[in-house]
Amino acid sequence: MVLLAGLNRALWPKLRPATQWRLVSTSNRKNNETATADVCKAPAAKAPPKNWISFGYDIRDQKEDLHAHHSLMFVGISLCLMIGGYVWAYAPDLNLRDWAGREAFLELRRREASGGPLIDPNFLPVDRIVLPTDEELGDTEIII
Repeated sequence: MVLLAGLNRALWPKLRPATQWRLVSTSNRKNNETATADVCKAPAAKAPPKNWISFGYDIRDQKEDLHAHHSLMFVGISLCLMIGGYVWAYAPDLNLRDWAGREAFLELRRREASGGPLIDPNFLPVDRIVLPTDEELGDTEIII
């Protein structure tokens, strides 16, 4: 739509001189009889309203500018945000966060059914744990 308006503005000034020929009489008659032709009464280009500020889509035509702005805002808000939000909300769990929670509940049920402890106190063998000595800690405050 904007391209068509720009094309119209580019071609119309070239075609207008051919449609607006005026015949002027060069005789020395005293009366007002002259040969004339009908002039194409093309609508004059209206100046934009005094306080109009363009949205940046069309700086010459307020109607085209407003139409382009409304169209792009509709597409941007309705389609991108609303449909994009819907797709994002119902997309599959790509980071497997839900899977980790489900797996933890299944493991808890398995441990309850077997009668063992829910959390194994020896998950990491004690001989593999390396703690600093008292000399290495020095005056460091230990908060438990």
